[in-house]
Order: sequence, then C-alpha cells, then structure tokens
Amino acid sequence: MSKDTSKTALVTGASRGLGAACAEWLAANGFHVIALARTTGALEELDDRIQSAGGSATLVPVDLTNDDAMRQICRSIFDRWGKLDMLVHAAIHAAPLCPTAHMDEKDMDKSIASNIRATSRLIVNTEPLLKAGKGQAVFFNDAVQSNRFHATYGMTKAAQMRIARSWQDEAAASGITVHIKDPKPMPTATRARFYPGEDRDALTPCKDEADRLLADLI
Repeated sequence: MSKDTSKTALVTGASRGLGAACAEWLAANGFHVIALARTTGALEELDDRIQSAGGSATLVPVDLTNDDAMRQICRSIFDRWGKLDMLVHAAIHAAPLCPTAHMDEKDMDKSIASNIRATSRLIVNTEPLLKAGKGQAVFFNDAVQSNRFHATYGMTKAAQMRIARSWQDEAAASGITVHIKDPKPMPTATRARFYPGEDRDALTPCKDEADRLLADLI
C-alpha cells in the first residue's frame, strides 16, 4: 500500500498557547498537522479552526508521558506517511511557583516525567521518522527559568534544553535539523499563573510568535 505523501508535522502541547498557534500556522502552510495534547475539547476546537482555514489535522488526545501510546502513535505515523517532516515540541508542565525549600515532591516528579523523560522518549520515537523525511525539530527555550521560585520548573526546563542541544549537535549528520527558539513573552495560561496581574495587552500574541519562529523553517 502506498504512503500518503503529505508534508507532516507533529505538534505537542497543541491544544492551546504557542503549541496551538504553531499547529494552525503549519496547517495554513501546507502541513498535515498531527496535534497532540491531553485536552480533547481544546483539540477539537483547534481542528475546527484548522478546517475553517482550509487545513487538515489528525487529533491525538494523549498524555505525552504514556510511553506505550507514544510508541503506537509514531508507528501509526510511519504506517501512513513513512516519515515526519517537522516536530514542534511545545508541551511543558509548569509546576506552581514556590520557594526552593518548599518544593512539592509530586510536582517535582510530574515535572521530571513531563519535561525531561517524555522529551527524551519523544526524541527516541521520532528520530527514525525525522531521518526518513530529513525533517526538522523545534524546541522552545525559556530565558526566565532561573528566576526565584522557579526551581522545579526551571530545573526541568534547563534539563530539557540540555537534551535538545545535545541532540542538535548529534542530529545534523543524520539529516535532521534541530532548532532551539526563544519565544517572546506571550499571554499564555502558564504565564498567567507565573505572573498574575501582568498587563497581558503588552505581551506578544501567540499567533505572531508562531509566525516569527517558524517562518524561516519552510
């Protein structure tokens, strides 16, 4: 059976914020988007917007930390397309801010599972697909990860970036290009939790950032 020859993009954290904006931008620029997130309702709303704009998407409501599900998803991508042209990893778990001496054990465990381990497994599962498509992978840095009260989030985000940078150094020889982008502050739900009362009108819309961060990749 012949493979679907569509350009494909797997976007994690696709239900809202920068992930959703990237999914919409990619769909508008000729990619079939495989939109992955835990929230089914928000994914369905994303799909409505993508279809209304003439794009197409496959919705994958799953927890990124579910190893078996992620292996099956990547196998399904191979069976249908045989490759992956773009990976955009926007999913992040942002633990509540707190003094370092009061870090919660459950928040720490969830942050490690989501931000570190799931990122490493995502790379393991998608690298063969990206090799086949000589594809690109996109990760997002966060310049404020070392601020006070950010110990849980900051430690796991920094580790995620170290993983991404190591892969960036290694992957070029296999035909994969790994990008690490620095988004401007955006009015996301995560930022609202970190900075309650902030003037959100002064922040950069996620849609504008998706355009700025992805436009030079296609």
